[in-house]
Amino acid sequence: MNHRTPDALPPVTLDDVRGAQKMLSGVARVTAMEGSRHLSQLVGAPVHLKCENLQRTGSFKLRGAYVRIAGLLPEERAAGVVAASAGNHAQGVALASSLLGVRSTVFMPKGAPLPKISATRDYGAEVRLHGQVVDETLAAAQEYAAETGAVFIHPFDHPDIIAGQGTVGLEILEQCPEVRTVVVGIGGGGLAAGIAMAVKTLRPDVRIVGVQAEGAAAYPPSLAAGRPVAVEHPATMADGIKVGRPGDVPFRIIGDLVDEVRTVTEDELAAALLLCLERAKLVVEPAGASPVAALLSDPGSFEGPVVAVLSGGNVDPVLLERVLRHGMAAQGRYLAVRLRLTDRPGALASLLGALSVVDANVLDVSHVRTDPRLGLTEAEVELHLETKGHEHCAEVGEALRAAGYTVNG
Repeated sequence: MNHRTPDALPPVTLDDVRGAQKMLSGVARVTAMEGSRHLSQLVGAPVHLKCENLQRTGSFKLRGAYVRIAGLLPEERAAGVVAASAGNHAQGVALASSLLGVRSTVFMPKGAPLPKISATRDYGAEVRLHGQVVDETLAAAQEYAAETGAVFIHPFDHPDIIAGQGTVGLEILEQCPEVRTVVVGIGGGGLAAGIAMAVKTLRPDVRIVGVQAEGAAAYPPSLAAGRPVAVEHPATMADGIKVGRPGDVPFRIIGDLVDEVRTVTEDELAAALLLCLERAKLVVEPAGASPVAALLSDPGSFEGPVVAVLSGGNVDPVLLERVLRHGMAAQGRYLAVRLRLTDRPGALASLLGALSVVDANVLDVSHVRTDPRLGLTEAEVELHLETKGHEHCAEVGEALRAAGYTVNG
């Protein structure tokens, strides 16, 4: 088995990426490149979306996993493989292993979304639930590898993984040869490193911009320090890029070849996911929407044509509902207000009448009468409203205050 440290691993070259592309022929899809008129208008230049959310298993992860497992020696394949993941890598390893006839075991956190657990099993892996967070799951997978001899398939910190992900970069150059800027999300760094290696080797003039979630941004401090630095307790809804420490192998490539790493907020991620769904008709997970979030946050700073890589679309329906509502709120299209009424017949009807005047659509009403904080003749009402933007939200608040209500947002 290969026990070399990351420093001893060979560098990733363009030939490696081209070899990976040949290996993936007939296995991974050449995913679509879709133009976005709305984003193009915002940026002032053509913007194209590289739709890895439409890849087999719903993300780019199949590419690297297949190349890594296909490169194992016969005795390593016979021992099987093991991985740890909350979702996308798990599914990539499971399908790649099945296609190659290799036994796979995947450790997933106990709180992993049920659709992702079910999909991983359906692709042929034995799923073991362990730990509450990915770090605990990762430790369990590595312990299993040490005990059984199974080969641990790292999600991003291996040259074969990076070479496989780099095939996305080759496709970008083939599909959009005039590209000037590529924007890609960064977690551990495997996808960004692979794309940067492929694109920069062939087109050094193309600008590569990496994007991290603000609450899990390990790369900016790491690049400043010149070495991987861990971020304690990374927090973001974008679980696909929620990685506390850069991988050693991708870090070196990103430090050399990626021009800039930006961060985006949770509100910007939610707004980007909503835009992909409404304008592009594409279901994208928060991590996959991170490049779009970067475009929305500062559209004038990107030279076009721009390619934004939508890295995955495996979003749990429960999370999708919450994120969409959060995105609508961030755009002023959803408003929650609490206020107190005199508890008498017709009071609620009067409140709803005041809202109808300003054309606010009531989605939900919660009416509380028995609460020790309320006076004997008071009731508290919480309203969820569909609104038309921030100006309309302000108009609704003003109308309620003018009608004599004290509003708590």
